[in-house]
Parts: sequence; C-alpha cells; structure tokens
Amino acid sequence: MALTTAKWTIDDYHQMIAAGILDKRRVELLRGEIVEMPPEGEPHAYYSSEAGEYLIQLLGERATVRLSKPITLPNDSEPEPDIAVVQRLGREYLSHHPYPENIYWLIEYSDSSLEKDLEIKSKIYAEVGIAEYWVVNLRKRQLIVLRDCQDEDYTSKSTLAGGTIYPLAFPSVAIAVDAIIG
Repeated sequence: MALTTAKWTIDDYHQMIAAGILDKRRVELLRGEIVEMPPEGEPHAYYSSEAGEYLIQLLGERATVRLSKPITLPNDSEPEPDIAVVQRLGREYLSHHPYPENIYWLIEYSDSSLEKDLEIKSKIYAEVGIAEYWVVNLRKRQLIVLRDCQDEDYTSKSTLAGGTIYPLAFPSVAIAVDAIIG
C-alpha cells in the first residue's frame, strides 16, 4: 500500500501558527511539508549572529539584513534562513515576509543540516529564482557559494576558505569571507 503525505499550503501553515499548533516547535515549511529544524548549537548561533552584524554595518542603507526570520516562496515553502539580505521595504513587511523578488541573497550556517541545505533548500531557492545562496560549512570552515540558477538548480558552485567575495546584488561591496565563516 502506497502512503500519501498530506501537503500544506502557506495559508494552512499560517493558520496553524495563528492557532498556536506549532508553538514551542522549531519548524519550517518546505514544499508543503512541515519540517523540524535541528537545535541551534553555540557555534551556529555565534557565527551567524556575528556575520549578521558585520553585514548590517557593511551594507548600511542598501539592504535589510534579517536574522532567522521567515521568507515566503511560491512553492509552498516558508523557510527561515539564518541570514536573508533583502530589499528595504520597511513597514511593508508587516503584511508579508520577503518574497523571492525582495531577496538579494540568503545564507545558511550548517553543521548537522548540511545535506538538507545543499540538496533540498538549494533547489527550493533556485526554483523560485533567488540569484545567490551561500552555505557555511561549520565543520570545514568553508563558504559554499551557489549562483546562476537555471532549470531549478544552481549551475555555479564555488567553495571559499578565505579572501573576498562580491555579492551579485552589490558588486562593489567587498565582503571578507573570514567575517562570514568566522
């Protein structure tokens, strides 16, 4: 007998949140499935917070840097990336989380979730046209940069352990890789 998984829409998910069904649970919606997020260890919390502060100072008024906040995607996904660099829309975010067209790039810090971040989330992000996605491999202290989304996947992947990177959205902004990976 084949099992069928119930899929949830973003509206269903928001209703569950409003009703308190998901209180005290660290979850995110990925392609209609409610997925538990692993606990955030100390290195994960430290490095993502430090990088977030660095990007806030570096980018200034160019963008808003959101730390561990949801984004809403049209493929029935509402993930919570560690860092989302988004358009400065101010109070507009009172009525919705950032949509793909509002997102410059996303950053995830990965220890136990590396496979999920590189295999599942990368495809979800590429599918909706998010131009750039960075994954920090905490175990190897590397920055994995995914760019050029085509056919629901990223065609460019590079791994950095130091140096400088220039985000696609702000090609004149030099970002020290060490400030992102710790």
